[in-house]
Amino acid sequence: MLNLTPMVRNLLFLNLAFFLGQNFMGPVLNMLALYPVMSPLFQPFQFISYMFLHAGLGHIFSNMFGLISFGPLLEQRWGAKRFLIFWLVCGIGAGVLYSGVRYYELTAMNEARLAFQEQPSGLGFSDFFRDFAPTARGYEVVAAALQRNPTDAGLVSSANETLAAIYDSAMNGPMLGASGALFGILFAFAYLFPNTELMLLFFPFPIKAKYFVFLYGLYELYSGVHRTPGDNVAHFAHLGGMLIGFILLMIWQRSRTKMY
Repeated sequence: MLNLTPMVRNLLFLNLAFFLGQNFMGPVLNMLALYPVMSPLFQPFQFISYMFLHAGLGHIFSNMFGLISFGPLLEQRWGAKRFLIFWLVCGIGAGVLYSGVRYYELTAMNEARLAFQEQPSGLGFSDFFRDFAPTARGYEVVAAALQRNPTDAGLVSSANETLAAIYDSAMNGPMLGASGALFGILFAFAYLFPNTELMLLFFPFPIKAKYFVFLYGLYELYSGVHRTPGDNVAHFAHLGGMLIGFILLMIWQRSRTKMY
């Protein structure tokens, strides 16, 4: 039986309550997800509220399993108040850093869309899909038609509408989940208990916490930089949680505040 500490238990129940609520009040609670800052749906409170929503059963299971596995030992060391502060700061920081990355990506997408609008061509149409919608299919036919008839007003108008719809969909696509906060917890656990051996489902042998988190961080960095088609995981939010966790731990140590 897991020995859940009070704040870990509260966070677990709160996340489960929101997850159940999503099934009954989806449109209302979806406004609590974190939208890109360029989106008309963005609200500042979403930097906190997005942490309590999840995309599905597997998503919430993995996050809550991590919380109850690594959180209690940290709460026992820090106390409930400091643990909650760490969880929230890592989650908020991850959201802010991810929003910065997303702002850069959406700005590049919009510039490519406007460049096509100024000089429509089949090559420009194909380049947009290759860079920003690599999983899409069927655009090759339109690109070939544009290459043959770049001055066809109807064809150009339809292509512009397609690129605008893709941009609007991306701009209004939210992020949700407690993964950023959880990755801060993972980093803190590895920092404070580096030689604790972990038995993981995808490792056939015990691995020390410091090695596990280091390898996991490298994987997230690689996955974020070399994003594969169809990957909708916010890898930079995970890395952001780790980074904020590291910074907060350094601040606490430098201020000589006891960490228990």
